[in-house]
Amino acid sequence: MKELRILKPIAKLEDIAALDPIVDVAKSIVLAVVKPRALEDVLHGVPFGHPIHPLLVLFPTGAWASVAVLDLVPGAERAARLLTGFGVLTAVPTALTGETDWARLHIQQQRVGIVHAALNVTGVALYSGSWFARRAGNQGFGKLLAFAGLGAISAGGYLGGHLSYRQASGANHTEDVPHRFPSGWQPLGALEDLPERQLAERTVEGQPLLVFRRGRRVDVLSNVCSHLSGPLHEGTLGQDQAAGPCVECPWHGSVFSIENGEVLQGPATSPQPVFRARVTGDVVEVLLPNAG
Repeated sequence: MKELRILKPIAKLEDIAALDPIVDVAKSIVLAVVKPRALEDVLHGVPFGHPIHPLLVLFPTGAWASVAVLDLVPGAERAARLLTGFGVLTAVPTALTGETDWARLHIQQQRVGIVHAALNVTGVALYSGSWFARRAGNQGFGKLLAFAGLGAISAGGYLGGHLSYRQASGANHTEDVPHRFPSGWQPLGALEDLPERQLAERTVEGQPLLVFRRGRRVDVLSNVCSHLSGPLHEGTLGQDQAAGPCVECPWHGSVFSIENGEVLQGPATSPQPVFRARVTGDVVEVLLPNAG
C-alpha cells in the first residue's frame, strides 16, 4: 500500500529554509534556559540511557485522550476538568525535554520540529482555554476547545512520529554496528602506523572505527556518534578525571569515554560500541563482542 498523497507534503517541511530564522531564535532561547550542561543532560535523558521525552508524552496525551472519552459521558464533567488541567500541567516538563532534544538536532529535523512544537503549543493553549471554560461552568464551549486541542496535538504527534521514525531523531545511530561487523578477530593494521595519543580513523570490514593508541595499548570505538552519526575522529580529544581520555563529537558536543564508550555528556544517550583490541606481533586486531 502506498503512502497517502495527502501526507506526502509533510516530508517537504524539512526543506523549507524559510523556517530557519524561527529555528535559530527558538534554539538560542532553549539553550539559554537549560543551562548548566548537567541540567541539559538530565533533560536529554543521559542518566536513563535513552530520551525521556517519549515517556513524558504519555502523561498529557493520555489525560487528554481520556478527556475526549469523558466528554461523551453524561455526568463526567468534574473528572474531565481535572484531567484537562493535569494534561496542561504535565505538558510543561514534556515540552521542556522535547525542546532540549530538538535544540541538538540537524537543521532538517529542527524545521519539522518547530512545526511539531507549534502544533503542540496550540493544543496546550486550547486545553488551557477548555479548563477555564469548564471552571466557569461553560461545559459546551470547554468540550469544543478540548476536541480542537485533541486535533492539534494529534497532528503534532504525527510530526513527532515523522521526526522519530522517518528522520531518526533520538534513535541510536550505532545500533546496527554489531549486525554489520563480522564475528571473530579482524586485522586493523600495523601498530607502528597508529599515531601516539591522537584520534585516528581506520576502516575494518567497511566499518569506520575510532582508534586511540597509548604505547602498546589501543582503544577502539565505533567512529559513528550514536547521537546523529558524527565522525568522532574529527572531534576533540579530552581528559576526564574519572573516566580518562575522552572524545567530544564535532557535531553536537556529545562526549564519550574512549576506554569504555560511556556517555559522559549528552545529547547522546546511547554509549559507543566498544571493540576489544590486541596486538599480535606488530599487528593490531579488533573484535566486537556479540557481533555477527
